[in-house]
Amino acid sequence: QVQLIESGGGLVQAGDSLRLSCAASGRAFSSYVMGWHRQAPGKERECIAAINKGGMNTYYSDSVKGRFTISRDNAKNTVYLQMNNLNPEDTAVYYCAAVWAPIGANFPPKAYDYWGQGTQVTVSS
Repeated sequence: QVQLIESGGGLVQAGDSLRLSCAASGRAFSSYVMGWHRQAPGKERECIAAINKGGMNTYYSDSVKGRFTISRDNAKNTVYLQMNNLNPEDTAVYYCAAVWAPIGANFPPKAYDYWGQGTQVTVSS
């Protein structure tokens, strides 16, 4: 069982930066692939970034590639999402998610087992 708590959301202006954090409780954090997802009003939830267990392999959606960076600190049981050059289209609720990944599992994952409660990011123009 993994519990995830996101933090760092808020209201910013276009062009600003934010860093989201996701603290995980439970054992074996380093055995989980972590992902960041977002859901804007009226839209489906999308996976925007993922990071493998060791942190050496990452995935980004086209919508955030080059602006967002996912990272993790396994010693702190925390995954981060650095978001730069934000624009109003980035306004959404951002969710952290985890999935246990055995050796040889596909990356990025198609599904996640554990989810945080979400944190709101609002970007004004």
